[in-house]
This record gives sequence, C-alpha cells and structure tokens, in this order.
Amino acid sequence: MHIRRPPISDRKIRFALVGCGRIAQNHFEALQQHAADAELVAVCDTDPAALRAAVQRTQAPGFGSLTELLATSKPDCVVLATPSGLHAQQAKEVAATGADVMTEKPMATRWSDGLAMVRACDEAGVRLFVIKQNRRNRTLQLLRQALQKNRFGRIHMVTVNVFWTRPQAYYDSAAWRGTWEFDGGAFMNQASHYVDLLDWLIGPVESVMAYTGTLARRIEVEDTGVAALRWRNGAMGSVNVTMLTWPKNLEGSITILGEKGTARVGGVAVNKIEHWEFSEPDDMDTQLDAASYQTTSVYGFGHPLYYEGVIRSLREAGAPEIDGREGLKSLELLIAMYLSARDGKRVNLPLAY
Repeated sequence: MHIRRPPISDRKIRFALVGCGRIAQNHFEALQQHAADAELVAVCDTDPAALRAAVQRTQAPGFGSLTELLATSKPDCVVLATPSGLHAQQAKEVAATGADVMTEKPMATRWSDGLAMVRACDEAGVRLFVIKQNRRNRTLQLLRQALQKNRFGRIHMVTVNVFWTRPQAYYDSAAWRGTWEFDGGAFMNQASHYVDLLDWLIGPVESVMAYTGTLARRIEVEDTGVAALRWRNGAMGSVNVTMLTWPKNLEGSITILGEKGTARVGGVAVNKIEHWEFSEPDDMDTQLDAASYQTTSVYGFGHPLYYEGVIRSLREAGAPEIDGREGLKSLELLIAMYLSARDGKRVNLPLAY
C-alpha cells in the first residue's frame, strides 16, 4: 500500500466524527486531551437531538449527512462511530475524498465488507485505522510482554469471559441495535475487542466451533454465545459471552495457562491483574500494581492512547499501528464463529478470500 498523503507538520490535524452516540464521548475526551495537536472540525449524525448535543459539547459545526460534511469541512481523518453495518460504504465515501479513515469496532459486520474497506483505502492511497483501544491497556501490555518473552512456555489453554448486561432498554434505544445488518450480536458488538485478543496475544487460530442463542432479549442477534477454539500452536481455549448477567456487568477477562506460567487479567474490562505466577521471576513483575487500574466503563481508557498513535502516523506520514488488515483478523474470527453456530459445524481458518 502506498500512502499518497504528505505528513502534516505545520498545523493541527483536522478530525471529523460521524456518529454521536455512546462511544462518541470517548472520542470527544480523547481529542480534548490532544488539543495541542488535533482539532475537531465537524460532527455528524442523522439524529437531530444527538447532533445538537454534540455541537453544544464540542462547538464544532454539525452536519446531518456524511456527504455534506465531506463537501464542507475538509478533514484530514474521518472517524466512523456509526452503526457497524454502515462502516463499509462510509469508508469508501471518505477514502474517495482523499481523507484517512478511522473506524470503531467492529470494522464491518460482513467479511466481504471488511475486505472492500481495505481495498478502497488501498486504491485511494489513504490510511485505514481500526480502533482496538484495549490493546493499549497497561494490563494487556504487560501480558503481551510476558508472552513475547516466552515466560509461559508452551500455551496450553486460553479462556476469555465477557459477562456483561445489556437490558432490553439498551436495544430499544435505537432501531439499528440488535440487528444483523447494522449491529451484530454479543460476539460481534460487545465482545469484539476480546475476540481481538485471541490472535493478537496467542496467534493465528486454526479452527472454531460455536453456539449462539437469543435467550432473553427481543432482538434478531444473539445475546449469549460460546466458542471453542484451537490455535495453530496447539493451544485450546474458549470464549464465553453473555449480555444477560444479573444485575450488572460482572467480568471481562482473559486467562492463559502455560507450561511455565499462569496469568489472569480480569475485572469488569481486563483492568485488573488477578493472578500472575511464573516459574522464573522477571523485572516486569514489579509493575503489577501499577498496571491494574479502576474503571467505571467497559470501554476503558485506551482511546487517548490510540489517538496518540494516529496523530503520530499523520505527523510522520507513517503506516497505522493497527490498520485494516490487522482489523480483518478479528473480523475473520467473528465471522467464523457465526458460520459455525449457523451451520452446526467446525469452521477452519483462514476463510476463503
């Protein structure tokens, strides 16, 4: 891929945000923290009330459509915080103007759409940033360091749990929520950052077997799912997800069991190191207390750190740290889980391109 856009070194980087719902607040806060290097030049939402609130908070010009925003505001990078099923078409529209694209999770709800987004940005010579803010958590950074140092030895088992709650009122708050076309279910929407950890931390997955169910919510998609996985390195594991935890979010965790070490990062959103034991000590063990942190949000505090990388990429004309191809890895796993649950059979990876 050849980036055609020159570095931006003599002014603030201009960001535009499309979609002013729940996650938009994290973007507003992140941009405020980077006010010396970045400015929000436009916000966009089809919901007049959400748009008014965003304009009032940010003082940025508001637009009712992406097309109008692109014709008027000339941003360097457009952030897509819209329903996931809209990302592919919006990314193509942004790329065609020569602006970089930053997309929230999941990058798309269909495998073909994810591939089309990467292709469109490649052809336009623009960057495609896929937000994986959990990777910047101090807890997960420390866990990744332990894996890179081979402190676990051979990995035997990996378990990811996402035990959260989303009441019916959450799904009823917008018509797109809980739909296959625009949202995706518990795996695709709520747990996508946790599915991302499976490849990023452990490595390529060989095969997946999954079950999904809609047990309590009145929605098209699943509110609960389980998946069994086998990695190419021989490790086995599971992903267990539900949005039916009573009475509130309980756990977002990953446990790794290896021949020479055991670790568990838990809390409500992988924010606390709950177990850390290895056969050989290491200097990183002194960082345990500093790595854990309190959080009131399952989104964590990674957005400002993610923006830091994006700004650096635009300043230096470099490639994204987490680009569209990296984003496809978790999308591929998610699609494999849904194919397995639908067809009642094991799905081998990689999927056919």
